[in-house]
Amino acid sequence: MSGKDAPEEPAPAEELHEDGLIGHLADLRSSVLRAVLAVLAVFICLLPFSEQVFTFFADPLLASLQGAEGARVIATGVLDPFIVPLKVTFFVAFCATVPYVLYQLWRFVAPGLYRRERLLVIPIVATSTLLFYLGMAFAYLLVFKLVFEFIISVAPAAIDFLPDSGKYFSFALTAFLVFGFAFEVPVAVFILVRARVVSIAALRSKRPYVIAGSFIVAAIVTPPDVISQFLLAIPLCILYELGIAFASIWAPAPPAAEEETA
Repeated sequence: MSGKDAPEEPAPAEELHEDGLIGHLADLRSSVLRAVLAVLAVFICLLPFSEQVFTFFADPLLASLQGAEGARVIATGVLDPFIVPLKVTFFVAFCATVPYVLYQLWRFVAPGLYRRERLLVIPIVATSTLLFYLGMAFAYLLVFKLVFEFIISVAPAAIDFLPDSGKYFSFALTAFLVFGFAFEVPVAVFILVRARVVSIAALRSKRPYVIAGSFIVAAIVTPPDVISQFLLAIPLCILYELGIAFASIWAPAPPAAEEETA
């Protein structure tokens, strides 16, 4: 038999595995690169407006300081007047591109999912993104205003309240992340019930522990004032109940035996 007619030998399993791994890594690199370029593109577009972006970002604090005589936002670091607005602008650019970043993640993981899983992931990701934005908006529009007004009202007259721009950015970023993730509670409850990790009856029976845990978590992650603690703990309890309600409607009911033993 001639060399042309000889059957082609199959590639070794190790070679196929290596080619598949390299392909997945190339896809991951491509998705990450697209996401990074999108964030950088929006960041560059916002750079000429960095002063306006920082003013909008600091508006809750600036509005509260209007009633405090001589109070203003200061910069204690040498580079803070330049660095802090850039940090704020980059943070806003990232928040604006979160849907596209999640889309790139979806493009990477979707081929490995079943059709029913893809149909479930899309609404979960969309809802999670919306709830995260709602949590940030809740902190920006309500929590910041009440917390800053409370701090100014209880500050002794002998103390000049001169908040530092860098520390304000750290405080605001922490608050955005805390309230953003706190608003993900309904999605977490829905996923746990859908995956049959817990039953709806078990979640309802744990209400007292959830209420106590919400206030403990709020006391740990929020500033040391009663207002911000209540503004986080109460929404956590409400969102927990919303998660149970959504799971009761759309998640499959657990078996009868599980309901009895829960």
